[in-house]
Amino acid sequence: MDVDIRFDCSGIDWTLVSETLKSVGMAYHEPDAHRRAFEASHTAVFIFHDGRMVGFGRAISDDVYQAAIYDVAVVPEFQGGGIGAIIVKEILTRVSGCTVLLYAAPGKEDFYKKFGFRKMKTGMALFTNPERMAERGFTE
Repeated sequence: MDVDIRFDCSGIDWTLVSETLKSVGMAYHEPDAHRRAFEASHTAVFIFHDGRMVGFGRAISDDVYQAAIYDVAVVPEFQGGGIGAIIVKEILTRVSGCTVLLYAAPGKEDFYKKFGFRKMKTGMALFTNPERMAERGFTE
């Protein structure tokens, strides 16, 4: 599949970002909140196919030794075609040398294992909406 990889937040349909995250069962917010989050990130990756945004992801980082990946999502009808792998590879290239953290949606752990990610025994989070996260399988 021929794709266009963009790293610039200008011209992005933030409503589509919010709707995509919702459609794949991930945490989502109002479109402007996503715009602010992506613009404040170290790295933002957007994948387009035939002019349509079909996937995205971002990372925050101190650009020295720590980074975290967030909001990796692919429009449902494009899942399974390698778009997610392109996003993760592009992010990892831009935070090389850093320890990279992420929390995966339940059931997606094997996808991230392909890139060398491993489960942590002590990972914890303080969610802004704990009820919704519990519904999605994030537990104590």
